[in-house]
Amino acid sequence: MMKKICIIGVGLIGGSFAVGLKKANKVDMVVGFGRNENNLIKAQELGVIDKFSLDIAQALNGVNLVLIATPVNSFKAILEMIKPHINEQMIISDVGSTKASIVKIAKEVFGEIPQNFIPAHPIAGKEQSGVEAADANLFQNKRLIITPEKNTNIDSIVIISDLWESVGAKVEIMDIEKHDDLLAMTSHLPHMLAFSLMDYLMNSNPDACHYAAGGFKDFSRIASSDAVMWRDICINNPEQIVKHIEGYQQGLDKISNLIKTNQPEALEQLFRDAKSARDSWLKD
Repeated sequence: MMKKICIIGVGLIGGSFAVGLKKANKVDMVVGFGRNENNLIKAQELGVIDKFSLDIAQALNGVNLVLIATPVNSFKAILEMIKPHINEQMIISDVGSTKASIVKIAKEVFGEIPQNFIPAHPIAGKEQSGVEAADANLFQNKRLIITPEKNTNIDSIVIISDLWESVGAKVEIMDIEKHDDLLAMTSHLPHMLAFSLMDYLMNSNPDACHYAAGGFKDFSRIASSDAVMWRDICINNPEQIVKHIEGYQQGLDKISNLIKTNQPEALEQLFRDAKSARDSWLKD
């Protein structure tokens, strides 16, 4: 059991991790840190954290783990801020959706990745953001990917793995480059499609949404996601995201060409293959 952890950025993911650990009886005390005092007060009132501080030295005093759950572009400032207050016994981890950029930032700040720094990413979320959306069951049966460096402390990996497993996650170790490529394809790209669909409709016909049915609602759901977070993800994983956007454009061009050239059999087969692939995935 962790005696004391600090969550920097008490929102959906950080808050859900905190309440999940509380539910699993894996932590004695959760301290929140952030710039918005009203948000921290709300988190305490909701029981997500036990106390909070606007002073980083006080927030990190005596903690066993500090979890950074803020937009990726804030990482450099946060690591510089916590650097004077961490020690070899304190585990540092994160929940960022891009890992190569985070490791690069950590190397810039510390000179080399601290052995107790564990880059991690829970593949879970909601379109809602903020501590009000925190959910102790958010990570149930969801993957948690750890992307350690060569010098990463094995005991720290074991501790982090145990904590995430206690909130229901399935822990997996993965290479950083593989992680960023896979997530650009399965998470970042779908969000870009949802955002671009809404942008296209608003620019083409703002009234079109009034005539949309359930399929449109399902497809566009993730366009309600946090804009700042997704801005930062794009800036920090540009090559992979652009690669898959361009790859997807080729897929759209293929369908467009089949429609233009009146190839119903080929269209049907493509749709059947896609349906079969999704149905099989849902059974896993």
